[in-house]
Amino acid sequence: MTARSSLVWLTLALSLFDPTCNAGPVRQREAVPDGFYAAPYYPTPYGGWEDSWKESYAKAQALVDKMNLAEKTNITGGSGYLMGRLPSPIYEWQTEHELTGTQGNSGSAYRVGFPQLCLQDGALGVGNTDHNTAFPAGITTGATFDKDLIYARAVAMGKEFRGKGAHVLLGPAVGPMGRKPLGGRNWESFGADPILQGIAGALTIKGVQEQGVIATIKHLIGNEQEMYRMYNPLQPGYSSNIDDRTLHELYLWPFADGVHAGVGSAMTSYNAVNGSAASQNAYLINNLLKDELGFQGFVMSDWLSHLSGVASALAGLDMSMPGDTQIPLLGDSPWKFHLAEAVLNGSVPVDRLNDMATRIVAAWYQFGQDKDFPAVNFHSYISSEKGLLYPGAVPVSPIGKVNWFVDVQADHGLVARQVAQDAITLLKNDGDFLPLSTKPPLRVFGSDARVDPAGANACGSRACNKGTLGMGWGSGVTNYPYFDNPITAIKKRVEDVKLYDSDNFPLILTPAPTDDDVAIVFINSDAGENSFTVEGNHGDRDNDKLSAWHNGDKLVQKAAEKYKNVVVVVHTVGPLIVEPWIDLPSVKAVLFAHLPGQEAGESLANVLFGDVSPSGHLPYSITKKEDDLPGSVTKLVKELIGQPQDTYSEGLYIDYRWLNKQKIKPRYAFGHGLSYTTFNYTNAHIKIVNPLSSALPPARQPKPSVPVLSTEIPPASEAYEPAGFTKVWRYIYSWLSKSDADKAYAVGTSSTKSGSKTYPYPEGYSTVQKPGVPAGGGQGGNPALFDTILELVVTVQNTGTQHKGKASVQAYVQFPSDSGYDTPIIQLRDFAKTKELGAGESETVTLRLRRKDLSVWDTQKQNWVAPGAEGDNGKSKRYVVWVGEGSDKLFTRCFSDTLVCEREVEPPV
Repeated sequence: MTARSSLVWLTLALSLFDPTCNAGPVRQREAVPDGFYAAPYYPTPYGGWEDSWKESYAKAQALVDKMNLAEKTNITGGSGYLMGRLPSPIYEWQTEHELTGTQGNSGSAYRVGFPQLCLQDGALGVGNTDHNTAFPAGITTGATFDKDLIYARAVAMGKEFRGKGAHVLLGPAVGPMGRKPLGGRNWESFGADPILQGIAGALTIKGVQEQGVIATIKHLIGNEQEMYRMYNPLQPGYSSNIDDRTLHELYLWPFADGVHAGVGSAMTSYNAVNGSAASQNAYLINNLLKDELGFQGFVMSDWLSHLSGVASALAGLDMSMPGDTQIPLLGDSPWKFHLAEAVLNGSVPVDRLNDMATRIVAAWYQFGQDKDFPAVNFHSYISSEKGLLYPGAVPVSPIGKVNWFVDVQADHGLVARQVAQDAITLLKNDGDFLPLSTKPPLRVFGSDARVDPAGANACGSRACNKGTLGMGWGSGVTNYPYFDNPITAIKKRVEDVKLYDSDNFPLILTPAPTDDDVAIVFINSDAGENSFTVEGNHGDRDNDKLSAWHNGDKLVQKAAEKYKNVVVVVHTVGPLIVEPWIDLPSVKAVLFAHLPGQEAGESLANVLFGDVSPSGHLPYSITKKEDDLPGSVTKLVKELIGQPQDTYSEGLYIDYRWLNKQKIKPRYAFGHGLSYTTFNYTNAHIKIVNPLSSALPPARQPKPSVPVLSTEIPPASEAYEPAGFTKVWRYIYSWLSKSDADKAYAVGTSSTKSGSKTYPYPEGYSTVQKPGVPAGGGQGGNPALFDTILELVVTVQNTGTQHKGKASVQAYVQFPSDSGYDTPIIQLRDFAKTKELGAGESETVTLRLRRKDLSVWDTQKQNWVAPGAEGDNGKSKRYVVWVGEGSDKLFTRCFSDTLVCEREVEPPV
């Protein structure tokens, strides 16, 4: 048998230890800087009041009412690390497919017809399987600035997850935001801006869930660094200390858009937020996510980040993944049988458990998984047809069929290639050097030009940097079904090609360079999850920083000394410092191809040789030096004693927002991208769709009533272990022995000893449902926040004569100068991309700004305030909406008060 890569989880697990009693209170919080506080917020709001979920909740409540205690607690947790799926001990109607094992497997309630759910990575394709598509990464997708392509990628991914029988896709990632350029997992999400993240995340959720697969928005929240993110017995994970306004306007923003899109699940992050671990942070889960944003789905922990039993349940966590304690050795769990015990002894209210179970089942119904959903047909940890049914139970695990090798690729490679191609970002093109002719000799340098000779999947979890970089490393990866590498695609087009397959420039060049030769230099920069260290980089780029790996800068410099025509191709997880070579006269052109996935070759060749014009735009800024950004984002926290404190002292000012405020000119700005042709933006018009008649949005409607969930402690017999059942070693069950169940029930029903009276509940704990916060009222917040206020139309014309091309249209808002709030000079608020326009051809593009786009979060009012709304005098203040093709190329401005648009004016930055 062959084992798939599981080292990402094994190395993660071995770095941890759970020193706390599972059902006990959380450990004492570490001190955080003044002004940062995770306030208590209890109880967890019930789900089911939002109109689009009511039918699913009604079905779910009816099914949950039929479950006994052990079944309810069973579906709220995983079966254990490396443990796979287990058929019911009583009901034998399951198929052999039920014995497969995926990244995460929930418990089941087969007696009433609820199956185990398969929760599967990753953010760019079905992870740890076969016959799947390796799509371009999130950061590549964001670089397209193309809503249609973002959606098409999501649809294809959703179809593949469904085809493999995976109920839950563990993506999209909209956190990290990319606050820290060195951050290890920035490449999994879409770019360093909340609007780009929010739109891309929402479209991904829409495309995936339309296929009947539950999407998971993650990581909630503040996981902007990999190192020191996790709790261990010697040190807590770092605390992301984020002020209220910054949290709302930057980091929570894309989560609100995702919830507005109806996302079915959410995943908490490993780190703490304002001192409280995210997986048990009541302010974060109960208040912000479930109350203010009106989230109707279920909240899961990230793998092995579940720290407590009762405390996390009270804080709003609904599902423990993969079910184990932090060191998954003996089949112990913070929940499952411990949760059954905590309900029986009165520590966890029965209605909290009922809400947890109902949220999970409601998501299953919401996306039609109760009807004709395919059986799971693969095993995440075994790649052969037969293998260990429960790899974590070796040597006692039985062996059986675990893989059916179902091909789900269809024509999705075409979608992947289109995304990879349209993300390629042309940063420099002196003298219109590109596109290349196929006639001159080409000399290609750098190992990044070809696939790893050992195979594209040779390194487990892609935890190496050998060959063309198609994705980062860690849990967010997938297997390549094949790898279309650049050198092969180039050789298909050009006869005279020579590859110098080394990252060291050769001492002797044969043949000697001529004036007509073109050198293409491939360089890269990798990053990933902290579970692995690659070439001294601990997930984050802490070793190589923002320099190209493998002495890539030197390779470019050497090539530029010998050749008069150099093209640099960069595959990277994020920004690089290109100053060592960018201004060298021989460096004629630079292409950032980001992380293209399996379609790295033809997508690049199509751009290099002019089959298409490049149309990608940077989803981050490239600075001239690392310290052009503030130290709070350029430095990685590294405290060795106590809880590391990652304080967001820069507030709203990350990436281009900071650079604009400080008047620092980047080498290439956020949104920058060149084409082989030119575009003109004309005939801009702006209109008011809905007037801003008040600064505050209309008051939310009262939260509709939902059925009151039972609070009565069930009989102890509902948790009894079935007689004569043989357990699988390390498999996590929800049953209790009769004696333990009876003992817990006696405590829970005691008038003096019940856990409801004796458990040390946290400050502010309450069991009384709250009416809802003012900023809430719908999925994503107050529904009025998503009303369109301003609509702009602009005509884009291809003014070139030789090349077709797609144009990016980006809209940035400038708040009223007398708003009374400190706001960034400009902020992205919408974007669109034209179809491919021929010479002289034009297209009219529409951009929309919502009430929220024109609002700031007021920390006193605890609500969104539009500072340009009509005042008592009936007049509104002026917003300026800037339109262009990048944050540094804004050609047109439109005024919200006069509805006048002007061209060829001095840009704001």
